[in-house]
Amino acid sequence: MVREIVITVYLFVFRALFVLFKVFPKTAKTTFVVSFGHNALYTMSALEKLTDQHIIILKSRKCCMMFQPARHRRIIMFQFPYILDWIRSVYHLATSENVFVDNYYGFLSVTDFSQQTQCIQLWHAAGAIKKFGLKDQQIKNRHPIACRRFKNVYKRFDYVVVGSEKMTAIFAEAFHVPAEQHLRTGVPRTDFFFDVAARKKTEQSLTNQFPIIREKKVILYAPTYRDDQLNTAHIKLNIRQMYTDLGDEYVLFLSLHPKMTSNTTNDCPGFVYDISHLDNINHVLAVTDILISDYSSVPFEFSLMHKPMVFYAYDLESYAHMKGFWKDYEDLVPGPVVTTTDELIRVITHHEFKLEQVEAFANEWNHYSTGNSSEKLVQRLYQ
Repeated sequence: MVREIVITVYLFVFRALFVLFKVFPKTAKTTFVVSFGHNALYTMSALEKLTDQHIIILKSRKCCMMFQPARHRRIIMFQFPYILDWIRSVYHLATSENVFVDNYYGFLSVTDFSQQTQCIQLWHAAGAIKKFGLKDQQIKNRHPIACRRFKNVYKRFDYVVVGSEKMTAIFAEAFHVPAEQHLRTGVPRTDFFFDVAARKKTEQSLTNQFPIIREKKVILYAPTYRDDQLNTAHIKLNIRQMYTDLGDEYVLFLSLHPKMTSNTTNDCPGFVYDISHLDNINHVLAVTDILISDYSSVPFEFSLMHKPMVFYAYDLESYAHMKGFWKDYEDLVPGPVVTTTDELIRVITHHEFKLEQVEAFANEWNHYSTGNSSEKLVQRLYQ
């Protein structure tokens, strides 16, 4: 209850400032509120190419992306203790013609945008395995005030950007946003996978940073975070065993969720590399030969590479009970599901992958993502 009181006070102050700033005239600018940043980055690049819009980037506390300065860009810290920047952020939200968000933001529950402003949800994933939004099974444990706030947030979305009809159906349930409010332009960040020059440049950069990948194949372990692992990453892999059985042919890259911190020590020389600090997982996917994931959204984009995946779901039953899945897990994922390190090593050494499922999975979940999603989105909204 104390948490709800704090949130209520915060939103009261936010709303008061927002109402005050709403009387100011709208200007030709677009504001991005970012937690992840990748979809925003590609969208703003297309904006700068196709329009004269001024761009305001409001970085939330969890955003780790370093945006490069540009002539029409202004970067503001939308968080405490940056009080003046926080007030400026509210001003820009109230006076922008378009507002893009890439996550759930509670402040939207009190932002009654004018009719001249559009709010577009970019989201941060091309697909979904676990339930979220109003279908999150944990919502039943939240205070009724919080549940009303969730619904008010989702009502602010004028549009939601999607890469497939699969995600249209999911967003319709998760956000109660009708199908006609979905922009079927594709997911902006997936443009990278169709850009041959950008991929080659990225591969060269990562090869220079990790010369070992000239000699060995890359296994990327990219798990989702668990609520009980926010302060430490207790990796449920026997890395020593993987090193013994796979180390001659492979290296293991670890990409952990931003909310997690790794306490993994590298006692397997030349085999384990923690690459969690890299701010663009898509770049790492470009040099990845085999992906190991679980309930993360990474496989939806990695499928565009048409490379093998293994799903290490050691806590499948308990996680399904806690979060819930949009579909039966084993029917959804395009690869073998394993629950132990022994099974994982067997799949890799015997190449027991399901590449035919990967291609079908990619086509189904990335139907509208065809390499020019960013430009299609800007043209749809601005021209």
